[in-house]
Amino acid sequence: MARAVRFHQHGGPEVLRIETVDVPSPATSEVQIRVRALGLNRAEALLRRGTYIESATFPSGLGLEAAGVVEAVGDDVTGFVPGDVVSIVPPLSMVRWPAYAELATFPAELIVKHPPELGFETAAAVWMQYLTAYGALVDIAGLGPRDIVAITAASSSVGLAAIQIANRIGAVPVALTRTSIKRRALLDAGAAHVVASDEELVGARLLEIAGSKGVRVVFDAVGGPAFEPLTAVMSPGGILIEYGGLSPAPTPFPLSNVLGKSLTLRGYLVHEIVRDPARLAKAKAFIVDGLSDRTLKPIIARTFRFEDIVEAHRFLESNNQFGKIVVMI
Repeated sequence: MARAVRFHQHGGPEVLRIETVDVPSPATSEVQIRVRALGLNRAEALLRRGTYIESATFPSGLGLEAAGVVEAVGDDVTGFVPGDVVSIVPPLSMVRWPAYAELATFPAELIVKHPPELGFETAAAVWMQYLTAYGALVDIAGLGPRDIVAITAASSSVGLAAIQIANRIGAVPVALTRTSIKRRALLDAGAAHVVASDEELVGARLLEIAGSKGVRVVFDAVGGPAFEPLTAVMSPGGILIEYGGLSPAPTPFPLSNVLGKSLTLRGYLVHEIVRDPARLAKAKAFIVDGLSDRTLKPIIARTFRFEDIVEAHRFLESNNQFGKIVVMI
């Protein structure tokens, strides 16, 4: 028996409950960990509200990231033994492999022995943000030195990961945020430039930054009307990677910009990387190396107790965080 967070109906944070549940032993090719820390993601709020790409089966668990200690391993699992300190690559299904629990089970190929200097709090904040940003910027866009990359929702954990990855490669990260309140924090986090979209003309400011070279890569979590000014300042052959859709407004297709510049507009999910062993192996190597040499350093917005999971989800939906929200068990 172990405590787990579950919900029995869609709704706001208040539908989350901590319940005591039976925990089966890990099946073949699975590893069970005793969770010490959880990383929170917007996808979990979407599942809770019934608007995620995956559907809940009630009562449903949730959660995509965890760090802890190996409790047990299934048949045919090699390379892990009870007592190993590990973290979790986000699974393809959080309904099938939910992380919000004292004991959680995952496919063995998603278990990572992270650099030993990482504590549980930091380790739980690694994989979703860096895999998402790496998959878009490195694996798909082929971001290179001196490339200019515009990053929307830059104060999110994924946005901050994208800034760090761009700097590690030698690219020029331009952070887009709604107001100038987070400008200093974004510059301190490594952004070369900051554009406040509610206070400045985004297209004019990006044009001032990029000049005739243009913005080669746009990494966007928002969508909506911003597509037109973003694509207007992109360089010929540039690529816009959409991984979110935070804007409630319709997203117009910027036909003239796309045709005139031969742009690529591409939807992206981190699942592309997770389900491909070869691509995942390259991503993990890049991220572990970055963690080891400290060019990649997760930024923790706030830490909550497991018992305060409802309040943690309220903070998640407030959009006031700068970096990753972590829950400790």
